[in-house]
Amino acid sequence: MTLNFARTIVPALLIAGGAAAIAVAQAPQPAPPPQNATPPAVQIMPPGGAPRSFADLTGRLAPAVVNVSTTQKVEIGRMRGLPPGSPFEELFRRFQEQQGDQGEPVTREATSLGSGFIIDPNGYIVTNNHVISEGEGRRSPVESITVTLADRREYKARVVGRDPLTDMAVLKIEATNLPYVQFGNSKAVRVGDWAIAIGNPFGLGGTVTAGIVSALHRNIGSGQYDRYIQTDASINQGNSGGPLFDLDGNVIGINTAIFSPTGGNVGLGFAIPAELARPIVEQLKATGTVKRGYLGVQIQPLSTDIAAGLGLPKDRGEIVANVESSGPAGRAGMRQGDVILKVAGQDITYDNTVSYVVANTPIGSTIPVEVLRDGQRRTLNVTVSQRPAENIVAQRAGLPSDDAPEEDEKAPGAEAAKASLGITLQPLTAALRQQLRIPEAVQGVVIAGISPSSDAATKGLQRGDVILKIGQTPVKTPAEAAAAVDAARKAGRDTVLMLVQRGALPPQYRGIKLIPAK
Repeated sequence: MTLNFARTIVPALLIAGGAAAIAVAQAPQPAPPPQNATPPAVQIMPPGGAPRSFADLTGRLAPAVVNVSTTQKVEIGRMRGLPPGSPFEELFRRFQEQQGDQGEPVTREATSLGSGFIIDPNGYIVTNNHVISEGEGRRSPVESITVTLADRREYKARVVGRDPLTDMAVLKIEATNLPYVQFGNSKAVRVGDWAIAIGNPFGLGGTVTAGIVSALHRNIGSGQYDRYIQTDASINQGNSGGPLFDLDGNVIGINTAIFSPTGGNVGLGFAIPAELARPIVEQLKATGTVKRGYLGVQIQPLSTDIAAGLGLPKDRGEIVANVESSGPAGRAGMRQGDVILKVAGQDITYDNTVSYVVANTPIGSTIPVEVLRDGQRRTLNVTVSQRPAENIVAQRAGLPSDDAPEEDEKAPGAEAAKASLGITLQPLTAALRQQLRIPEAVQGVVIAGISPSSDAATKGLQRGDVILKIGQTPVKTPAEAAAAVDAARKAGRDTVLMLVQRGALPPQYRGIKLIPAK
């Protein structure tokens, strides 16, 4: 899918103020049937036509949809002094005295609002991981999670498990006999089918919107397991984690992101399909963790030029950029430059990637992997292993692990580079060179952090990438990078050309749009 990168993929999460409420107990009752168990006497949709009303369906489903709110402490910034002679100098001095810390960071309580849905009468709830995680740029953990039911009862929730790779989480509240819904078969969903979203947009709980399924298997560049249902049912900030229903009342997706230039709804919403969500939720509910298949390869989509040179359509196959010699694929004889065409009999395409297929393959099973090598097709038998922890995967890929040096935004030029590019830069030190496996001959500046909403993130740049040049100018420090960007702005350009290297891989040029100057 080709995206207009002037627009932004954003989580449908609302950040607000306020405190969480105290949990309320509920008396035990007999377990009810699922809310999406269709009563035989109720006909939701007249045969052969559009529904006259969604009221009956909504009345059954809405009680199982909840609001999810979190609280955490955040620093709202360090107060800086004003220039001498400023008319506000005295006022500012008195404000600092009241703070009592002479300009130290001020801590405030922040609240985020999202949605979720009950999948078990005993209080298991599905939502997005980003709904219950600390927000962008916040390092303090979430202090509390509160779930509010449709009847306004409130409960403290604990995290049963979370999966950042698919942006899903399972919560638990201490309650019984709750209304609940079940996952349906998203594989049976067709483009043009009706879809209903229920959630908490902008904190307005119990909001119902309807539309159609606009597309299936959408890859929006948010991760290696992209496989979204696209819908024009209105989804806004606060809808994150809420259910997307079909007209039978089945949960066919988890509303997760919107495609928008402003953060508001423009008719492009994305939901994690039930076929992907259900096994993840089952694992999280049972063990709190997720196990995935693993081949031990780094892959990238085929560019038009590469595909043409291989005589393949551009939407067929993925090329192997690196192979772990001791990994499953390496032991089976896979090589760098192989093009993976099929895995376990499934064609590899833009919306059916190697990562997706392998992740859902039973660990320990031996599967055929068809590759194209030197113009010849051959089949390798690969025994799938369990995917290691993400910090180990990052280290093997030549990327910084979670304990890598933190972002240094105080380096000269760092703030200017971040404001223009959405990335935090730092010099390539000897320690980083060793950690990132960068050859001695390579000189540049390292990406230490990246904003998910930046064009750089959209274009695939990652933490640990080394920027060699901006335009035709070599850069070795954040200050040099900022100067090169400033020169591009003065020349009237809104895009800069970067030469980027990842680990020991060959460098590649990337065109990155600049963030408009304020």
